[in-house]
Amino acid sequence: MRTVPERPAPDATGPFAGSAALRRRTVALLTAGVLLPLPLAGCSSAEGDTGGGGSGASGEAVRDVPSAARGEVASGGTLRWAVDKLPATLNAFQPDADEATDRVAGATLPALFSLDEKAKPEPNPDYLSEAEVTETEPRQTVVYKLNPKARWSDGRALGVADFKAQWRALRGKNSAYWTARNAGYDRIGKVTRGEGAHEVKVVFARPYADWKSLFTPLYPRDVMADPEKFNDGARTSLPASAGPFRPAKAGKGSRPAVLERNPRWWGERAKLSRIELKAVPRAKRGAALRAGDVDLADVDTKAARRVAEANKSDLGDHAGDTSGKGQEKGKGKGRARQQRTAAQQRDDRALRTYALRKALDPAYTQLSLNGANGPLADERVRRAVARALDRDELAKQALSGSGLPSDPLGSHLRMTSQDGYEDNSEAVGGRDLESAQSLLADAGWKGGGPLSRGGHDKPAAAGADKADERDGKQGEDKKGGKDGKDGEKPARMAPGGPAEPPAEAPAPDAAAPVPHRLEAEAATVPISAEVARQVTGRPLSLVPSTTAQRAAVLEQAARADMARARKADSRGGMRRARAALARAQAVGARAHELTMLSRGTATAVRTKDGKPLALRFVLPAGPGSEQIRATGERIADMLNGVGIRTQIKEVSDASYFKDHIAAGEYDLALYSWPATAYPATDARPIFAKPQPAADGSLLVEQNYSRVGTDQIDQLFEQAAGELDDGRRRDLMKKADARIWAAAGSLPLYQRPQLVAAKDRVVNAGAFGFQTPRYQDIGFRR
Repeated sequence: MRTVPERPAPDATGPFAGSAALRRRTVALLTAGVLLPLPLAGCSSAEGDTGGGGSGASGEAVRDVPSAARGEVASGGTLRWAVDKLPATLNAFQPDADEATDRVAGATLPALFSLDEKAKPEPNPDYLSEAEVTETEPRQTVVYKLNPKARWSDGRALGVADFKAQWRALRGKNSAYWTARNAGYDRIGKVTRGEGAHEVKVVFARPYADWKSLFTPLYPRDVMADPEKFNDGARTSLPASAGPFRPAKAGKGSRPAVLERNPRWWGERAKLSRIELKAVPRAKRGAALRAGDVDLADVDTKAARRVAEANKSDLGDHAGDTSGKGQEKGKGKGRARQQRTAAQQRDDRALRTYALRKALDPAYTQLSLNGANGPLADERVRRAVARALDRDELAKQALSGSGLPSDPLGSHLRMTSQDGYEDNSEAVGGRDLESAQSLLADAGWKGGGPLSRGGHDKPAAAGADKADERDGKQGEDKKGGKDGKDGEKPARMAPGGPAEPPAEAPAPDAAAPVPHRLEAEAATVPISAEVARQVTGRPLSLVPSTTAQRAAVLEQAARADMARARKADSRGGMRRARAALARAQAVGARAHELTMLSRGTATAVRTKDGKPLALRFVLPAGPGSEQIRATGERIADMLNGVGIRTQIKEVSDASYFKDHIAAGEYDLALYSWPATAYPATDARPIFAKPQPAADGSLLVEQNYSRVGTDQIDQLFEQAAGELDDGRRRDLMKKADARIWAAAGSLPLYQRPQLVAAKDRVVNAGAFGFQTPRYQDIGFRR
C-alpha cells in the first residue's frame, strides 16, 4: 500500500514550541545523529555564571548560557548569528518557514508565553498582564489581559482584531490560506473583546489543554486578514512589528537578513543595535569561525573539537603562574608550536576568541522500526529487537566524553530535564536476551540459539565501529568500488552475516605480553570451519587468545603514540594515534566475538519458511553523521547476538528522508525528533495510527514507523482536551507506555547542543528549551 507522509518543512530552532516550529526542525534532525565522537568535556571556556544552566544537582545539563546583568552588557554593537539559510518567509505559519523565520519572529513579534529551562510556559509580561481559564462549563473560556503599553510599530495597540484575524486564518476552514497546521485553532468557537479595554476573550468549542501554545507568535491583523498578504505579502516584509527589534532587511545572496533595534519598543531597551542573520551552511561553519565571520553559531563536532583544541593549546593557560613550573611546561609546548605552520597558529588565535557552549538539546535520537510490512510487522519481533538492545551502553558510547549526562531517554514525550518527565521504558522491558529469543521463537523465527554449548546473556561485541568497516567491510573500498547512485554506498552485511572463512591474522609483533581488559584463553581454542562461516570476512585469527594479545599490543602502542603526540602538541599525531587506538579496539572486539563463538555463546541467523531474519538498516552517509553510524554498527552487533542480521545501507542526506524514511523503504533507521512543551498536541501526529485513504494509500502523517493503535490515539485526544494538569499528565504517561509497548520507536538518548560563541557574548548560547530574551543579548562590557 502506498504511503502518504506529512512532510515536515526545513529545520527551525526558534523559541516557539508549538506545532509549526516543531515540524520545521524535523528534516535536519532526521539526518543528524549525536555529533560527539571525541571528548569535549570541560570545553566551556567563558567567564561568568551560566545562568543556572550546565549540570545541576540532578546532573541535567539543561542550558549553557553565560548570564550577565543588563548593567554589565555594553550598549550597541552587531551580533552576527549563523543560520542555515536566509528566511524563506517571515510568516512562521507557512509550510516553508524555516529556522531563520523563527529567529526573526522571536525578536520582532509578540510571544504571549515564553518557556523556562524546563519547557514550562510562563506569561511574558512584555505582552501579558495575565491570562487564565475563567470558565470550563459550558465552554472553556480563556481571558487574555494584555499589557496596555504593548503596541505595534505603527502605533496601534495589540487587541482583539489581531487575535480574531489569526484565529480565522489558522482554523483550517479557508483553503486560500497556505498554512502548515491548524492544531488548536480549530478548537476555538469564537474570539471577542473582553470586559476591559485591553482584554481578549477566547471561547473554545472543544476543550484545549495546550491553549498557551496559541497566538505565539502573534501577527498584525494586516497579515492575517487577507490570504494574499498571508501567502505572499509577508514573505519579505511585515507591515508592523512589536518586539525589541524590527525587520530592516530581508537579506539576499551573501547579504544577511538584518534586524535593528525597535525605537517604539516599550520594554527594556535592546542592548544590541543590530542582529545579522548570516546564511552559513553547517559544513562551512568551521571556516566561518576561523575567519571570525560570525559571533554565534550552532556547530558540528568537527568545529566544536577545533574550538576546544585551540583553547586547550593557548599559551595563556599558564598566565598568573609565579612558580615557574607552568612556564617551564609552556616552553616545551612552545618549541612544538614553533613547528606548526603559520596558518595553523593563525587559526588557533582566531578560535581562542570563541567559547564552546554545550547542553542537552531539546531533541532525541531514536531507532525507528518500520512495522508496515516484513518481519517487523509482527509486534513480537519488534519487542525482541527492543530487548536485544543495551540502551544504557548505546547512550554511554554516543555521549562519552561530552561532559553531559549519558543516561538513556525513557520517554517519547518529554526530555529528562523537562517538567513532568517520567521513564516509561519498562513497558517494553530492558535488555533481556533470553526473552528476546523466546519472542522470536514464538513469532516463528526458529533456529539460531547457541551454535554448540549453552549460555547467553553476554552481549555481543559493541566495539566494532568504523574501524571495523575500514579494516574489512568486504573490501569494496580497498578494491576501488564506487558508491551507488545519489551517494548511496553498497549495502553490506553487519557482523555475523554470511561470509567466507576469515584469513589468518599476522602474529603480534615481538613484544612482551601486556595486560588487557579482554579475557584471553590460556590455551589455544580453535573453532570449526562451520563456526568460522558465521564471522564476517575480516582479517582475523582463528585463535581467540592470539587475537586478544594482538589487540593488547596494538592498544599499548597506540596509547604510547598518543602520549607522544600530546607531549609534542601534534594535532596530526593525535589523529593518527586515535585511528590506531580505534583499530586496536576493533581487534579486541573481534577477539571477544571469537571467544563467544568458540564457547557457543553467539547465535546463528534465525529463519522462517527458509528465509533468514535479515533487516534493512538505513543510515545517513553525509559528513557529521559519523557517530550515528557508529551507533548503528553497535545496534547491529547487539541484534546479531539474538540471531537477527542487518543489511546496512548508507545513503546521502538528500535522499535519506525523501526516498527512505518517508517512503517507508527501510526496516530500521536512526534519526532524531525535536521535543516540545506541548506533547499532547505536537506528538500526536508522530504516533497516530496510520489510516487508509479512499485511493488506497496509507496516511501516516508524521508516523514514519507506521506503528500505532486506537488506544494511543484515544489517549492523545483525551489529553488534548483535559484541563486538569494532573489527569493530563497521567494520560500522557499511559500514552507513552503504550508507545513503548508497541515498539515502533525506541528512544536512545537526548542529543547534545553545541554552540560556538564569541567569548564576550552574554545571555546567548546553548539555550536548550529556554526562550531567548533578545533585548538582553549583547557583549560584555
